[in-house]
Amino acid sequence: MQQNLKTFSKLLPKPLPKQRRLIALAVAGACASFVPAHAQQVAAPVPGDVDGPKVVVTGIRASMQSTMNMKRNSDGIVDGIVADDIGKFPDTNLAESLQRISGVSIDRSNGEGQKVTVRGLGPDFNLVLLNGRQMPTTDLGDLGGRSFDFSNLASEAISQLQVYKSGRADNPTGGIGATINVMTARPFDNPGMHSSIGVKAVHDTSNKHLPGLLKGDSVTPEVSGIYTNTSEDGRFGVAVSASYQERNSGFNRAGLANGYQGPFLGSATTPDGATLPQPGQPGSQNITNRPGPTDVYSIPQNFGYGVNGIQRQRTNGQLALQFRPVKDLTTTLDLTYSENKVQTKRNELSVWFAQTPTSTSTWPGGHVQSPLTYSETYKDPQDISIVGGDYATKTKNESIGFNTVWKASNALKLNFDVHHSTAESGADSPWGTENNLSNASFSRGDTKVDFTNKLPIVSMPAANLAAQPIQGTGSWFHNSYQKAKVDQVQVGGDWQVLEASTVKFGGGYSKSSNRSTYSNVQNNTWSGASKASDYPASAYQANPLGDYFSKIGGSPNLFGTLYTFDFATVRALTANATGNQAGYLPNFASADTDRLLVEKTSSVYASFGTDWDTAMPMHTSAGVRFEKTKVMSAAQFQPGTAMVWESQNELPITLAPAETANTSSSYNNVLPSLNFDVDLRADMKLRASAGATIGRARYDQLQGGLSLGTIASTYNGTASVGNPALKPVKSKNLDLSYEWYYDKQSVFSLALFRKEMDNYAGTIVTPGSLYDLHTPVGGAYYKAALATGGCTVADTNCIRNYILSTYDGQPGVVRTGVNPDGNLKGRITGLPGDPLANFLTTSYANQKSARVSGAEANVQHMFGRTGFGVQANYTYVRSPLKYDNANVSDQFAILGLSNSANVVGIFENEKWSVRLAYNWRGEFLAATVDGSGKAAPVYTDSYGQTDVSIGYNYNKNLSFQVEAINLTDETQRQHGRTSMATLNVTQAGPRYMLGARYKF
Repeated sequence: MQQNLKTFSKLLPKPLPKQRRLIALAVAGACASFVPAHAQQVAAPVPGDVDGPKVVVTGIRASMQSTMNMKRNSDGIVDGIVADDIGKFPDTNLAESLQRISGVSIDRSNGEGQKVTVRGLGPDFNLVLLNGRQMPTTDLGDLGGRSFDFSNLASEAISQLQVYKSGRADNPTGGIGATINVMTARPFDNPGMHSSIGVKAVHDTSNKHLPGLLKGDSVTPEVSGIYTNTSEDGRFGVAVSASYQERNSGFNRAGLANGYQGPFLGSATTPDGATLPQPGQPGSQNITNRPGPTDVYSIPQNFGYGVNGIQRQRTNGQLALQFRPVKDLTTTLDLTYSENKVQTKRNELSVWFAQTPTSTSTWPGGHVQSPLTYSETYKDPQDISIVGGDYATKTKNESIGFNTVWKASNALKLNFDVHHSTAESGADSPWGTENNLSNASFSRGDTKVDFTNKLPIVSMPAANLAAQPIQGTGSWFHNSYQKAKVDQVQVGGDWQVLEASTVKFGGGYSKSSNRSTYSNVQNNTWSGASKASDYPASAYQANPLGDYFSKIGGSPNLFGTLYTFDFATVRALTANATGNQAGYLPNFASADTDRLLVEKTSSVYASFGTDWDTAMPMHTSAGVRFEKTKVMSAAQFQPGTAMVWESQNELPITLAPAETANTSSSYNNVLPSLNFDVDLRADMKLRASAGATIGRARYDQLQGGLSLGTIASTYNGTASVGNPALKPVKSKNLDLSYEWYYDKQSVFSLALFRKEMDNYAGTIVTPGSLYDLHTPVGGAYYKAALATGGCTVADTNCIRNYILSTYDGQPGVVRTGVNPDGNLKGRITGLPGDPLANFLTTSYANQKSARVSGAEANVQHMFGRTGFGVQANYTYVRSPLKYDNANVSDQFAILGLSNSANVVGIFENEKWSVRLAYNWRGEFLAATVDGSGKAAPVYTDSYGQTDVSIGYNYNKNLSFQVEAINLTDETQRQHGRTSMATLNVTQAGPRYMLGARYKF
């Protein structure tokens, strides 16, 4: 068989059908089944031929050829990436490697690939396996998601990535876009002793674009090593790999954290004064090119500039032990460990708008609009918010698994696999997993934001921080925790029947659980928690704001100063000044919410595959998979008992002790599949696939228990609740692919795909009252302030001052003091006679259908023996279901749908290897809810990035490498309903690496 592989690798005329399938099993057995087999590497994740040939990769060209062979010999539509050499994957980040594959695009966080979208289906609809096993995942930034965070895994121990784009009966369920199998090294893959060690120095230029308090070391280390060995008799094998990485980086972001207020119809008038004055009303003369009566417009709610310093330490380790007591039996015991520690420090300067009739604005025209410029004039000084945060998290992944492959006879092969895996994320700081310590100078007068620049410009010409020094205001300290577990057993078999047919059969059981907890300690003293005299002048440092956004743009009108402070110092000063030490620490003892979701899935499958000895050799495979899933949810929730107006625009919710809600549901799925391929000639293949796949709902969509937002605005409150009875999305898939292998290292392919999806969980935002909560806004005291206090609806400070001065001591009203800006402090509680508070409650229902279709074009070409080559692909994706920006109601649309392209140029000879890669992703819808929880679109602008790596082989053992990520220093941007409606712009920076690697 090894000789057959060598013959095939030279791409001589095609072998007979039976030989062709044997080679396919040997070279790309991973494409044959998903029950893990650790007896061979390329032939993962089902047990393939224990004695099968081994593919040895020794560089870019060999990697490309192995990847091409994987694609050619697959059963269905499969792509992948194979390591250049032991311990040497093409990219330092697995997600960034995956984006080179047609149809795959990535989401970046802090300038690094984190999650993947395949064929327009987002991260939650792509299943990630490790050595054929379902892995748990945790993400404190997305407690309810199923998406896998690739930044937790180092690339040095990975031997290959396999991307299965079409379904088969033996595929585990959960990936509608794709199932991605991450393969690690196994000693029997490559007998003998092999090892390498690598070191890198990393310089992330984003770190230098930070204030001094947030900066880390300018150069950080990476070290990795891998060792594999087998005994002389081939019975024992061991593989050990480990890596450690430090990275100091940052990103600076300007934007509207809470989105836009509205949208409003041009003819609309709201009682709270949030809309633009109508023609002829006071203030209308300050509006240029006002939106028409039937136009839709939005008004900025806030705007801020933030700088973020991030330090990370990532540790990975893998151990694999293999034992082959007899030729036909192979066992594997493997352990995987990863730990990712992240420390974040941030500072922010922001302003809030009140949507007053004193606003001045200019508008671009059009049916859907946001302002080109927007400014407000205030009767009383407003706050300049100066915010800081300092928090740290730790994510740990552990997995232990055992696998057995037994070749019972020449016709029958059986396999067994079991594993227990956990993922856990929590605080790694005494100040919790996230926090916000707010300070303010109450000296802001006229405030303007100009959206005509790429970097929106906030100007505050009357601000006077010398007259009104900075003081402490509100704060919050979050503590989140998440733990996920997967226990899984898989059995399977391959039974060769007749001369050229194979029956695959198997089953499995998995139990997965996901528990998340959350607590919040919040001080709602947004009008002032202390006095300016409680803080020495040295507590706050002035920094030139424009320096941190130099790549995006600037203006002489930009408010010139960003104030930073040491979080620990100011936290202690504020806690001492208020006498409330516990109020400025997170709650580690108990949780405000505690949610557990358990899924138990049983499955069986069978398929029948046949090679047809016809004029054009064909292979067909038909199968069916049956699954039964039970879902159990236990969720803690806290009912609301009161709504209290504590500052100009914030109404915190008082919560009762926690209660628990328990619910359960179940569902079954029958998933058929059909795969066909035909050799049109020796170097051409046509393949087609049809089948059904499912994608399970997110955890937060399934988990019960109503969760109230902790602070309501003068307009409404927010709440969310899951639906444990949600069914998975079911997709009917059609795929067609043409592949031309016109040279042994070159290929052209064209693929068409179509997915018809039902049971999509659409977001429902329902307005209404909750827990009989009443709001003082619109109540008797409020109406008196309007009727006799001379206040307007938009002037909430005037209304509060009137109520606190007139009704202090009466039911629901407590006056506590005076703010530095002269406005009164106090609490105004909603009373039974006041209006019921309106809450926007987000939930989910199986009520949507969607269709996605598209095409992928891919070419890989090597220019003879010159050493030069190119890889290029383009993916076109479309869906008739699009977000209607003019529709002001809640909508359903597919997230992440975008076109993408890649171009990679390579050169390689005995001494040098060069890879220059450009990746582009078109504009896509990232969310249908904005930062304040309102139904609103969030679009990510198109983005292109250039990366380069240069390697030099000093000798056969020692090599050096230089890498540059985001070489041209690209920035990222998101916008709302129009391209002018900037939501945020982000600047990071290029990352450079210098490394050395030694092979033993």
